[in-house]
Amino acid sequence: MPVSRTNFAWETLLELPGNGPRHVALASALRSAIRSGRVPTGAALPPSRVLAPALGCSRWVVTQAYAQLMTEGYLEGRTGSATRVRFSAADQPRHDISISPDKRLMDLAPGTPDLRFFPRRQWADALAKAALTTDLGYPPPAGQAELRRVLAEYLARSRGAATDPSAVIIGSGIRDAVGRLCRGLFAAGHREIAVEDPGWGALRAVAADAGLRPRPVPVDSDGLRVAELPSPVRAVLLSPAHQFPTGAVLSPARRSALIDWARAVDGVIVEDEYDSEFRYDRKPVGCLQGLDPARVVLVGSAHKTLAPAIGVGWAVAPERWRPALESDPSAAAIDQAAFAAFVAAGRYDRHLHRARQRYRARRDLLIAELARQLPGCATQGVSAGLHVVCSWPGLDERAVAAAARSAGVDVMTLADYRVAPGPPGLVLGYGNISDAAIPRAVRVLAHAHHG
Repeated sequence: MPVSRTNFAWETLLELPGNGPRHVALASALRSAIRSGRVPTGAALPPSRVLAPALGCSRWVVTQAYAQLMTEGYLEGRTGSATRVRFSAADQPRHDISISPDKRLMDLAPGTPDLRFFPRRQWADALAKAALTTDLGYPPPAGQAELRRVLAEYLARSRGAATDPSAVIIGSGIRDAVGRLCRGLFAAGHREIAVEDPGWGALRAVAADAGLRPRPVPVDSDGLRVAELPSPVRAVLLSPAHQFPTGAVLSPARRSALIDWARAVDGVIVEDEYDSEFRYDRKPVGCLQGLDPARVVLVGSAHKTLAPAIGVGWAVAPERWRPALESDPSAAAIDQAAFAAFVAAGRYDRHLHRARQRYRARRDLLIAELARQLPGCATQGVSAGLHVVCSWPGLDERAVAAAARSAGVDVMTLADYRVAPGPPGLVLGYGNISDAAIPRAVRVLAHAHHG
């Protein structure tokens, strides 16, 4: 299709659903019109002052929808010129879904953020300044003072943590912090630790490497079943804000019960905040650590919010467990200084704000495609994070995953994260993919299901 520079798509029919935020609905309608080819490549979209009254909405709704689609690569805009369609539906492959196994179509495995969206220039600026001003020796075992101060303020403001800089210990990531803490627990006489089932197997392995026996505890739609914590276990590792992989949020009743349990058994709660910043339907729940800072160790990192290459993580710990977390520094001094400046300048907050918009729209698109191409497909968990869990009647999770992988699409199953058997499901990551690839990848899943 030739690129049009004169076709103004002002009268394109846009069907907006009646529920949900208007700017999200408009972005979805425009995205659909562009992908279907009804709005061709190069077509100019109406200015907000024209489209807003036509749709009966505010100009803010239009500008927010346009901004979202520019971020996703569907639109482009230049100062003094119209906003035009950049995406070309005609360029999308239409041949059979079978591809060479060594040519991956898309990675639907969970765990990676959008690496194309990483703020390279801003991070490079922060690194350059850090290289000029940072002491190039080894950082203190607990981490650089400025980063500890900045993170204490950020976590108190954004996550409701009850902390000060002395409680923040810097490391290289969540696995690093959990490994150090588990070794400290073992040295203090602990021999077991309760873990979520299903849950992230890497952390079970970290605990086992430290000498602790992981004791799986079932998870349901309200999160960890606190009443089933085994005796004599006095330590538990969980992700209450957005359980991995089920997507459940620990209910208020169970949050209270868990704190009561820790106090009753003189226990330790290890709170994994792996993607808590990404909640799309409401503000994230506050962290457990804020309820009882003497019993909870809060661990987090920049791996999911920025990129795994940013080797900075943190733990907020009661005084009793800080020596276990303070050891040879594992996060480079320059990276610590750069991240401190990045957060203090507000760049981290702005990046997260844009990332939430991008991931929310991508999640909505994935769920819509699953419903369209796999009738009866249902998803579980809250609107949050970088992955969804889906299932449908007759799903053979292992067979579908194997067939999809042979066709070049990497997916994970709930069985990959379970200790005890349970209902089938696919765990689909949507962090590091393009919106344009999602419909085709779902076609691979549908084809894999139907054989």
